[in-house]
Amino acid sequence: MKIAGIQMDVALGKVDANLDRMVGFLEQTTANGASLTIFPECAVTGYCYDTLDSAKSYAESIPGPATERMAAACAEHCCYTVFGMLERDSDRVFNAAVLVGPSGVIGSYRKVHLPYLGVDMHTTPGDRPFAVHEADGVNIGMNICYDAAFPEAARCLALLGADLIVLPTNWPPGAECMANNSIASRAMENAVYYAAINRVGTEAGFSFIGLSSICAPNGKVLAAARGTDEEILYAEIDVTLSRRKHIIRVPDRHEIDRFADRRPEMYGPIVEPHNLETPRSVHQK
Repeated sequence: MKIAGIQMDVALGKVDANLDRMVGFLEQTTANGASLTIFPECAVTGYCYDTLDSAKSYAESIPGPATERMAAACAEHCCYTVFGMLERDSDRVFNAAVLVGPSGVIGSYRKVHLPYLGVDMHTTPGDRPFAVHEADGVNIGMNICYDAAFPEAARCLALLGADLIVLPTNWPPGAECMANNSIASRAMENAVYYAAINRVGTEAGFSFIGLSSICAPNGKVLAAARGTDEEILYAEIDVTLSRRKHIIRVPDRHEIDRFADRRPEMYGPIVEPHNLETPRSVHQK
């Protein structure tokens, strides 16, 4: 599969205009042979909402109008897409990512780890288990932005069979180390492809740093944005590499398997509940 990542600017609250641009990008990437096109976090809606009520005004159900619009474009161009949006479920709003194909929604994900920033100050934490979805023979797992700071999230997706982990993101200044170092690490430590697609531009006083990248299962950077301008990244996905966890560097002398060599019985502290206060909980008192 050839994939594309769209490092783009997004207009806050301009849903129709954002969708128009996304459809235009789909036309361009599919013309260049991409079967899957990945957009940033909250690409449909924008991110920097000050209140829950303002975010609700632009949140939609999944499936809903935005996913139907993108599904129609996927049907026209015989492709798939992952994009970020705000999902409304009753009175709750989730920061969500959606995998859409020619027949509609294939799967969606609600952001599990929430920073105290932008709309995540007001959204509900993700309440569904990590999951992997198949598109055109490639197993795809979704995380969003801050999730990349928690290696457990990518490891769960890899254990569920992901060939490719996609990370729609809205990295602001301060996330340069994550962009430049952690994405390759998430790919390498799980032997999966990893595509982190950030936005650019400014919104409600926040700027976004770009630095999108697509990494191979050995951690090699296959494509990287050159700056903070809009840009399209392309890379090829070979599932035989992402499914080869037994890595032979020197036969009978140097072989590793980061799945088989795991020691889950030693990892208890990782999943023990804690009572630490998050920045969100402190501010919501």
